[in-house]
Amino acid sequence: MRSSSTRPPSAAGPTPSETDGSAVVLSSVALVEADAAPGTGVTLPAGRLAGLDGLRAIAVIAVVLFHLFPSLVPGGFIGVDIFFVISGFLITGLLVAEHERSGRLGLGRFWKRRVRRLVPPIVPLVLVGCSAAWLIGGDVLIGLGSQLLGAATFGYNWVAILADTSYFSADQPELLRNLWSLAVEEQFYLLWPLALLALLRIRRGGLRLTLVLGLAAASAAWMAALFVDGGDPTRVYYGSDTHSFGLLIGAALALALRRTCLEDQASPVTAGLARLRPWLGGLALALVTAGFWVLSDDGAAAYRGGLVIISLLTAVVIWAAVRGDAFGRALDVTPLRYLGERSYGIYLWHWPVLVLVQLAWPASQHAALPIGVTVGVVTLVAAAGSYRWLEHPIRRFGVRGCWRALAARAPTSRRRGPTIRLLAVAVVTALLAAGTLAALATAPAAAAAQVAIARGQA
Repeated sequence: MRSSSTRPPSAAGPTPSETDGSAVVLSSVALVEADAAPGTGVTLPAGRLAGLDGLRAIAVIAVVLFHLFPSLVPGGFIGVDIFFVISGFLITGLLVAEHERSGRLGLGRFWKRRVRRLVPPIVPLVLVGCSAAWLIGGDVLIGLGSQLLGAATFGYNWVAILADTSYFSADQPELLRNLWSLAVEEQFYLLWPLALLALLRIRRGGLRLTLVLGLAAASAAWMAALFVDGGDPTRVYYGSDTHSFGLLIGAALALALRRTCLEDQASPVTAGLARLRPWLGGLALALVTAGFWVLSDDGAAAYRGGLVIISLLTAVVIWAAVRGDAFGRALDVTPLRYLGERSYGIYLWHWPVLVLVQLAWPASQHAALPIGVTVGVVTLVAAAGSYRWLEHPIRRFGVRGCWRALAARAPTSRRRGPTIRLLAVAVVTALLAAGTLAALATAPAAAAAQVAIARGQA
């Protein structure tokens, strides 16, 4: 989907990601578990995997530029697929490491961490976005109830498919459209640990890897089979069945690295790959970057192999980066690392902000640069606030831990600051909740143009 100045956008996420896209950022517990980076054989400071923040930054920059200036970066939508590969790699590596360490998978704890990571930043986004949409009014409120249902259930992609909503339509400004990729990732997080439990019962690592790659190939083949030339590709783009190959390729990479780190590291093949690794990673990254201009969201090339190639190249970039040599450190230069750490918030906020600013400023359709700068600044401020006051504290202490920390700062008779701040937060939250309910209550059933046509016919 692209910007409504031309066409609506295509993706956003992250994370995933943990997307992030769907912005893919580990929780504090997961960071500790990732110290012996999934299958890398390398221990990194503070549990960080070299290069991943920089790669997230490149992915989210591509997605944002694609939405703001689609003619400038026509293939920027592939940033979502980069997020998918990172997500599959990290999640599988953490699960396999836990299984090797304890002989089991704590599924309840795993799912709880995923919810704790993904949900809190979405709550203020929904409340602020819906309240602002209510103040603006008009077509942006159409279908808001189903969008909120999709956001609440992490089933946005299937809700949109069942509603026959086009991801590529510029006629209907969907406020929360970018949450489709989070839905794909969360559904993967729900089902993949169960499948992985069965896979880990297979003692032959090569067979496990082959099965995962087979699932990825099946998903990619299903996308190619369902794609119709000249038709709307929303179904194949949104579908968890057709668009899971990136997550599975990332999972296969984690299994492969876990396997190779247990094998002979002194073999000639391993030594040769180690010498070529930075060069292969750089070449793969250059090819991924070229995809930002070569692929298009309405071309058959993307859905019949293009997105799969981008996912495979991304896996090569990750493989070259996380080994801890110069290539990974080069990806983590300070600006990219800053954006990568906040990529989840950037992904979440940029699309609703774009939709609302375009509706509030109709002239924006003829002022791409001013609108792009405005949306970019607002998005960065919102993402920075989300990271500092919401995402980072919750990752460190959890929701209950943050609440206990606030309660511990309850004032004495000489110190009322914390209470005033808590009351202010409560009042603002109540007002935003009321605005969201008002938006749902006043949402029109049809677009203004459809109503006008119907009146003319009558």
